[in-house]
Amino acid sequence: MTQARKFFGGGVAVVTGAGAGIGAGLARYAAGTLGMTVVLADVDGASIARLRKELEDGGAQALDVVCDVRDPAALEHLAERTRTEAGPVRLLVNNAGVEQFGYLWDTPVENWERLVRINISGVFHGIRAFLPDMLAHPGQSWVWNLSSIGGVSTAPLQAPYIMSKHAVLALTECLHQEVELSGHAGHVHIQAVLPGAVASDIFETAGGVRSGDVTAAEEQRSAMLHIKAQAMDPVRAAEVLFSQAAEGEFYLMTQPAFVGGAMAARGDSLTRRAAPALPVGGRLQPAY
Repeated sequence: MTQARKFFGGGVAVVTGAGAGIGAGLARYAAGTLGMTVVLADVDGASIARLRKELEDGGAQALDVVCDVRDPAALEHLAERTRTEAGPVRLLVNNAGVEQFGYLWDTPVENWERLVRINISGVFHGIRAFLPDMLAHPGQSWVWNLSSIGGVSTAPLQAPYIMSKHAVLALTECLHQEVELSGHAGHVHIQAVLPGAVASDIFETAGGVRSGDVTAAEEQRSAMLHIKAQAMDPVRAAEVLFSQAAEGEFYLMTQPAFVGGAMAARGDSLTRRAAPALPVGGRLQPAY
């Protein structure tokens, strides 16, 4: 038995943004390999219904709940259905997220607000809805908040997304301290997930700009799509993350050398108090 199956096997996992990408990969691995009951949450009801059927056809137990993480009441509803239909949560994955391309001054206000409400407030709402019960329950449990390699780096033409991932990382680091301060660190484990390139549709569905330098925004989208073919399989990414989580790591990285290199570079630039520099080759710098 692997350490991951020892800790997570048989428990309940709740995954927001489970309809595609790394969210779906985490759900597939949790259900198919670890034997977890998986609660699939997403605004795309058709996608999570298909995934639930796939998991159930494979012998797993799953529940799909349409949920918009921008709405705190929707997260409360998700938590209530999980309590009554699945049981105590062993793993909460606050994963739902969206991208945005373009110069910051060209970004539509509604795109900015949508991204902030999903990428940042969605994590907060998930914590508010689920964490109190997890703290009260005596069993071991885990909270994973999805940051990104973008949470420890910078990139032009993706400022809203990068900002949001820095925010999620800081939120998670503070939450880790608060759980320890409140005396719950022995049974509730807070971990930050920093994916590198993992296959997903986030770039296709990303917001763009309607005016200003539309070309720059779409060139950045194209650059990100170009590397998608070399991105990591989401189920393989899930395997790596679960293994690190079981080992007690705080920073969970899909590609430890790549993401770790970005962390080291960030630390070095802060130590030197160096202004952010454009990447070699120009403005089209991948960030995930």
